[in-house]
Formats: sequence, C-alpha cells, structure tokens
Amino acid sequence: MEDKKIVIIGAGVSGLVAAINLEKAGYKPVIYDKKDRVGGRVQTDYIDGEILDKGFQVLLPNYPAVQKYLNLELLHLKYFTSGAFVFKKDFNGKLGNPSRDFDLLFPTLFSKLASLPDKLKILNLARKLSKKPFDEIFREKSKTTIDYLKDYGFSEKVIANFFKPFFAGIFLEDELKTSSRMFEFTFKLFSSAKAGIPEKGIQAIPNQLANRLRNTTFHFNTSIESVVNEKIIFSDGKETKADFIIIATDPSPLISNLNNQKSEWKKVDTLYFEVNNRVINLPMIGLIAEEDALINNFHYLKLASDLKQIISVSVIKTHNLSDVQLVERVRKELIEICEIEVVELIKHYKIPQALPDIMDVNYQIPHTETKLKDNIFLAGDVLSNGSLNAAMLNGESAAKAVIEHVNGLTLDMA
Repeated sequence: MEDKKIVIIGAGVSGLVAAINLEKAGYKPVIYDKKDRVGGRVQTDYIDGEILDKGFQVLLPNYPAVQKYLNLELLHLKYFTSGAFVFKKDFNGKLGNPSRDFDLLFPTLFSKLASLPDKLKILNLARKLSKKPFDEIFREKSKTTIDYLKDYGFSEKVIANFFKPFFAGIFLEDELKTSSRMFEFTFKLFSSAKAGIPEKGIQAIPNQLANRLRNTTFHFNTSIESVVNEKIIFSDGKETKADFIIIATDPSPLISNLNNQKSEWKKVDTLYFEVNNRVINLPMIGLIAEEDALINNFHYLKLASDLKQIISVSVIKTHNLSDVQLVERVRKELIEICEIEVVELIKHYKIPQALPDIMDVNYQIPHTETKLKDNIFLAGDVLSNGSLNAAMLNGESAAKAVIEHVNGLTLDMA
C-alpha cells in the first residue's frame, strides 16, 4: 500500500507533522506550497544580519504537541520573564508571576496596575487552572473572555491595565470576544511555563520539523487553484492526481462547495524599529494600556548589553492609516507613552491572515472528523484554534485518518 500517492497542500506546521506521521507509516508524501519555504504563517526573514519574525509569535514549551514533535534544546529558546511591563501616560509598572520569577515579587505586590484582591484572584485562577485538564477546558460552556473575567470578579482596572492588552496581543483582537475556552487554555500555559522565541527566530520550528523528513518531496512557489476529487489543478493550468489529499491550509478557496464556509481571519501590523534607548532591561514584553493607542505590545530583540537596539511593535487595532501615517503614529506613541526614541524603521509587515477567527474553538479535531470526501482530508489550526499545538495535533489527526483509510486499521499515535 506504500505506493499510494499522498499529496499534502501546505508546508506549514500542520502539513509537516502530517508528513512526519505518514513517513513513519512507510509513505512518501508530496507537499505543495505557494511560498518559497516551509512554515506557512510561521516564518522569519533574515535581513542584514537581523532576525525578523513575520509577526510576533512565541513558543509555549508546555504545549503537549511541542513536547511530542520538537526538540526544545536544539531551538535554544530565549525565554521571556513571566510577566509584562505595562505602560500608560500617567504611570507604568511590572505585573508578573512571582512563583516563576522571584524578582517580580515586590514590583507585582506594590504595582498600581491592580488591587490586592485582583492579584489574589490571578493567583487563585492560576492554581485552579493548573489542575484542570485540557480536554475539560474545551468541554466547558463557552462565553467571551471579557464576560469570563467579569464573572470571575476581576475589576475594570485590572482588566483594562493587564488582561486586555496582554490577551489582545495573543488573540489579536482588543474587545476580548475570543472564547473563554481559549482564555483558560492560554492562561494555564502561561502560568505554568515561560514563553520563548527560538534563537534563530520562529522559522526554526518548521525548519526543525522539515529536517525530520527523509522521504517527502517538496514543491515550493507552487500555487493551487482548486481540488476536485483526486485532481489537483494548479494556477498555471497544469494538473496532477493523487490517491489521497490532505489540505493543511484554509480549504475554502480550494474546494468549490466550501465557498459559503470561508474562513475569517484576524490581522496584525508588525513593525521593526532601531531605537536609541532601552526602557525595559529584563527580557519582558511591553504592553500599552492606553485606550486610544494603536500599539498593543512591543519587545526588544536583543540583550540590554548590545549596542544596537531593535524593537518589534504589534498593532492589532483596525485603522485606515497609510503605511507612512502608521509609522509616524507608532513613532509618536513610543516617545509619548514609553519614552522610546526611534532611529529608523527597519521593516513593516502587514499580515492580513495572522490568526483564524474561530468562535467555537476546540482542542483537536478527532481523526474521524478530518475526512471531507473519500480521498480528501483536512488539517491545520483553522479547524480548532489558532495555536501551534492545534496545528500539530490536527496534522497528526489527518495523517492518522489517511493511514487508517488505506489500511483499514485503527491506529494509536499517542
């Protein structure tokens, strides 16, 4: 059965994990991708010696799928401090998890960003969620994150000063309409481990996955127009056939009868600047808690001791500014709110499809539900939630479904 032709559309994290599992079963998959490299939405540019991720993305090492598919030691993660430095025009301060970073104990205790009852509620919520399994989190009745926080008893003050800017940066929407399931999932992960970025940028993650593949053929810079049964039609009019197809990207543009189920997306602007000064000496994310500010968060790419300082700035709010106007607005906010002096813009990424906008999130698609048609299967985080964990798990599910379909077997890939 190993001579079956299995095509994967999309060389992102989900497609790569699907290929890893297919290779384990003895198959030699073929991957097509419209971009020039692996990674999908997880990519890095290397410009003039600088490492610029296409969008601010972090890796949570306690993702279950990360533990299964990645060698964290080889990624050489640069970890962030477990907290954030919050900036407002009238004051700023640190708020963090003292149990993970003792240096944050007193700054957090005496921070004006939240009341003592709010700080105790944060600790209690972290303790509660540490004991709650992931599958139980995703079985809970869903509500918006903002309603969840209010129902839990958090004050408007801590919601505005911490929860809104912090989780808006994760969810890429500033009204916190995202499901409470996703809030509990990410809050649990951030409370129990530090987030990090690979030393060589976020691209190191798909690169490591791709390096595990020995019998997979890649075709980059190859755009696909549509998929009709076993036929794959490329944008240049050429065609190929496959026994089985895994679509590890948004399927709606490729399958005609899915046109009414088009995926919705959240967008972000990521801007890299060289700056004159450093206002945060710890490896910590800076949050902007001003209601009318466009900037959501920023972080320094380099150590405090480095001469050249570069920051990554994320803008998630909807705006109608031109590129020039946006850069000028961000410059102004950096100096007025954070006292950061910009030297020059290095790179501006406009990312219209940064995260899938999913209301009814789930942890993982069961492999039995990945089948779209007799020979077409779906993968990708668009099926579950916008996370690397979901991308990996759904790639695994799709591969498992294909293998079972071919062999008539029931597989346990845990």
